[in-house]
Amino acid sequence: MSNAVLKNYINGEWRLSSASDRLPVHNPATAQVLAEVPLSPGDEVNQATAAAAQAFLAWRRVPAVERVQPLFRLKGLLEAHADELARLITQECGKTLKESRGELQRAIENVEVACGIPTAMQGTFSEDIARGIDEFMIRQPLGVAAAIAPFNFPAMIPFWFMPYAIACGNTYLVKPSEKVPLTMQKIFELIDQADFPAGVLNLVNGAKETVDAILQHPDIRAISFVGSSPVARYIYAQAATHGKRVQCQGGAKNPIIVLPDADMEMTTRIAADSAFGCAGQRCLAASLAVTVGEAKQPFTEAIADAAAQRITGNGLEANVQMGPVITAQSRDRIEALIQQGADEGAQVLVDGRQPQIAGLANGSFVKPTILQGVPPDGTIASTEIFGPVLGLMHVETVEEAIALVNRSPWGNMACLFTNSGAAARKFRSEAEAGNIGINIGVAAPMAFFPFSGWKDSFFGDLHGQSHHAVEFFTQTKVVVERWPKEWSRQF
Repeated sequence: MSNAVLKNYINGEWRLSSASDRLPVHNPATAQVLAEVPLSPGDEVNQATAAAAQAFLAWRRVPAVERVQPLFRLKGLLEAHADELARLITQECGKTLKESRGELQRAIENVEVACGIPTAMQGTFSEDIARGIDEFMIRQPLGVAAAIAPFNFPAMIPFWFMPYAIACGNTYLVKPSEKVPLTMQKIFELIDQADFPAGVLNLVNGAKETVDAILQHPDIRAISFVGSSPVARYIYAQAATHGKRVQCQGGAKNPIIVLPDADMEMTTRIAADSAFGCAGQRCLAASLAVTVGEAKQPFTEAIADAAAQRITGNGLEANVQMGPVITAQSRDRIEALIQQGADEGAQVLVDGRQPQIAGLANGSFVKPTILQGVPPDGTIASTEIFGPVLGLMHVETVEEAIALVNRSPWGNMACLFTNSGAAARKFRSEAEAGNIGINIGVAAPMAFFPFSGWKDSFFGDLHGQSHHAVEFFTQTKVVVERWPKEWSRQF
């Protein structure tokens, strides 16, 4: 696919964009150019939206049991092409093949759950709310919806939204990240084979102009976004200004709390996978580890050793445990934040800056890094680094640890490692985060639960996945009806 110019998929057809501006798509491990992505102008968003709006008129009338049939076919196609898709994810995103396969499996699980929409979309009925009067509620689709997707999970995250939207009777537009457009290009090739009606699903590549056209288009009724909190705030504000439903998953600074009674071997392994998996580029990556009491020394020694031993390289290689970060600019930003942490008083216990990776001198690599003694009031304690950097902090009690969690502006995930049921119950009740893990390092909800997030980590009311997705992509209609006997005698 090298040097290929990617296409948009509009109204069931592949179309070359009229955009004069294009960006190269790089393999972050090798710096090889994989393709060029067009920065589509707003007019091409208009074309896709017009096609989706036209398709909606018929698609909304298709029975739910029939709407899910192309999704069943798509599930089979995704499974049949899983290896090819996983390699594409690794090539453009940098994560290991194992991580790419896991991401794709999560995408497929969302298709499976969305196939249950004939039940999930059911309304409610009450007979005789008053004498001779019945009342019921039904769910109806909104119209055209859109996803603005991030770079870190090019396959999975669009599927938090897309299958539910179309199963509910909406039509859809996907704008993948311009950094990783190849995976969605291949997925839309499979969508083309799954026999969706033309216009039901559309793909438009691009950057900010494309996004702004989506935000402003009057026929796009709902928008889903995942990315950094500053951009999430912008998307949320602009979409709301233009009268749209909107759900925006933002950034995070996820703490894990380690109590003295935790299984230290298990905790270390899980914490390392959480902090350094996907090179720390996921919204559920552990970025702060807070030791309590006597847990400090054993955990610090164990996690430092785990960080130092982690094998970093090209994610396509079987023995590699962590790949590169997405771009050279990201690498430079992460290294600058590591230095900022040191300047604020933290000790760089394991330094992953400027690594020498054999044969990959042009890659965007940062090895696992440990910052010990991160000041609670410092910038680094509340800044999302979005890289393989774990900060260590220490308190004496679980109450102090919970207070530290709750003072954060973020609220995506918080995890506790312990053998105490009482401590676990207290933590899950009092910790102010939307996803809670107990002896779990990445508390990622399964597809049949919503992907929660609180505070500055989420803007909106309804999250992606599961019944939240069904509620987000439908509007309720309440009907109160009476049938007088004298009317019924006329027929």
